[in-house]
Amino acid sequence: MAKEHGGAGDPAHILELLWREPGAEGARRGPRQGLSVDAVVGVAVELADSAGLEALTMRGIAGRLGVTPMTLYTYVPGKAELLDLMLDSVYLRMPRAARPDAPWRSRVEAVARENLDLYARHPWVATMSTARPPLGPGLMTKYEHELAAFEGSGLGDVETDAALTLLLGFVHSVARAALDTQAAVRDSALSDQQWWAANEPLLAKVFDPARFPLAARIGRAAGEAHQGMYDPEHAFAFGLRRILDGLARLGGEG
Repeated sequence: MAKEHGGAGDPAHILELLWREPGAEGARRGPRQGLSVDAVVGVAVELADSAGLEALTMRGIAGRLGVTPMTLYTYVPGKAELLDLMLDSVYLRMPRAARPDAPWRSRVEAVARENLDLYARHPWVATMSTARPPLGPGLMTKYEHELAAFEGSGLGDVETDAALTLLLGFVHSVARAALDTQAAVRDSALSDQQWWAANEPLLAKVFDPARFPLAARIGRAAGEAHQGMYDPEHAFAFGLRRILDGLARLGGEG
């Protein structure tokens, strides 16, 4: 499946849409009373949440809204701009923990969990390329909130930005791995435990533990601990602790 890219639309037009003032689209009402950019984006998000970006078409959105596809172009120029609006919309509506008095490590951990929850609610977000993210109010609200979590960490401005990038990249990788695991279970109709039970006898015929002693010992230990090849929650908790420990040292703690 081709990866969808944010920031592929016309920059001037998408920025105007992203930063539109409430009620500013009233003069552009289409044939259906009450239809708006927000309504189009809301239905698009619902469709992507339920069926993925591959099912996201202007025709499909129009069908749910009860209008013709051409009507949608009164509100959104095309799919590229729509994707930016969708992404900024879910960023703006992310639940955020307001814990200004908590230690910085707790605040940063909350940011990590907020983003992991975002991918769980909207799996399509993890499949999008955000190398050029939409610079809308949702993204800027998210960025401001997440930078504030590092206050008191001892990191400089450039280090804080880099630390946030590191954290979000880690969360994204865990979320993608979890989605891949879910897809494998769905496509095979087998859990990890069932898949291993079915394939272990075949592997035993070709795998030589004397040749690969570390793989045999450590792989068995990890498999027994996780009851499968991969435990997303363990990977997340382990990696997050190591990142926080490293940032604490960088900021002068320990």
